[in-house]
Amino acid sequence: MTEQTKSFIRVCRFDEIEEGKTKVIMFEGREILLARQNGKVYALENICSHDGGILGEGAVVDGQVECPRHGARFDIETGQAMRMPAVAEIESFEVRIADGDVLVSPN
Repeated sequence: MTEQTKSFIRVCRFDEIEEGKTKVIMFEGREILLARQNGKVYALENICSHDGGILGEGAVVDGQVECPRHGARFDIETGQAMRMPAVAEIESFEVRIADGDVLVSPN
């Protein structure tokens, strides 16, 4: 799919996500988390690849979301596992901001 034909779905307003925090939403029939850092919003699946923990309850630390269960961390931009015990990445989604709305591509 080319960049021009990708679809984006409005999921919330930009100001609904606090800087340095996460917000969990339903998106295309599953939970994803939105993380806001340095004025940008990122979207990731809301499940830790280590043991299925809920990432949306974790903190955003230096561009990573930390799983509250065992401390695994994932890059908020790419979903790459950054700290043990997680070794597998999680899915990330492309995000755009338009007219104050957060738009996410279902990939």
